[in-house]
Amino acid sequence: MAEQAREYRDRLFCFIFGSEAHKEWTLSLYNAVNGSSYTDPEGITIATLSQVVYMGMHNDVAFLIADEINLYEQQSTFNPNMPLRLLQYTGNIYEKLIVLNRKNKYGRTLIPLPVPKLVVFYNGAAEQPDETTLHLSDAFPAHRRDDADIAVRVRMININKGRNPGIAESCQPLAEYAWLVDAIRQNERHDAPESAIDEALERMPDDFHIKRYLEAHKAEVKKMLLTEYNEAETLAMFKEEGRAEGRAEGRVEGRAEGRAEAEQKMSLLISKLVAAGRTSEIASVANAARREQLYREFGMA
Repeated sequence: MAEQAREYRDRLFCFIFGSEAHKEWTLSLYNAVNGSSYTDPEGITIATLSQVVYMGMHNDVAFLIADEINLYEQQSTFNPNMPLRLLQYTGNIYEKLIVLNRKNKYGRTLIPLPVPKLVVFYNGAAEQPDETTLHLSDAFPAHRRDDADIAVRVRMININKGRNPGIAESCQPLAEYAWLVDAIRQNERHDAPESAIDEALERMPDDFHIKRYLEAHKAEVKKMLLTEYNEAETLAMFKEEGRAEGRAEGRVEGRAEGRAEAEQKMSLLISKLVAAGRTSEIASVANAARREQLYREFGMA
């Protein structure tokens, strides 16, 4: 079955809300976010970009409904660059639609495009408001922001357990997803990540809509969650290591740029490990010596 053949690289949010098998959950999330009342899941066309670049350039969920293209991203850390990323995703999806519909963007006929609606669902541990709007213009020089010819805004919604109760009550699968993330987070205080995930899945109430779906794909679900955990932990350790190295060497000028390039290179390395089915090695990337070995192995030295 296609669902059973899914790659582990999907994030759990995408696995739940970007599934062709459960478009009713996607529709429920859309209705909750927009205060709408659509009832036909077949009115949704999934248009997610698959694995453009793992870690940082993978679009979680995209779908067409009526005259809109909705791009949904789940983030466990606050990222002020989401307007830029979602602008890039939107352009890529428009290109995909133009090719699929055999339209000519160089012709004289105006090509009708679905209206982009951009939403980030935040469930990180750091405190964030229930809802905020991110603007691409925040990245421009302050004195030129009113001058820009491109405007992008992204709605960021806090979906942690207990936040935005109206949206959670309107979309039961989202409330259940928030419960699972919170349960894993609580369990991690006294258990290793894998045990924390197992315990949360076992304690999930039987009446949860998503429970049977997750149980049917338990190995995949655990792999997704562990990969996300390892990815976040490794990046955090790597950033701290970079800061320590920079302080030790007394660098000031160019330090931030150097760290950014190093993090991008490491993200690419992790994507290669995932593509090779070697997710168990992600945590080892935090070790500088091992990282250099892997760079050489993958021709990145």
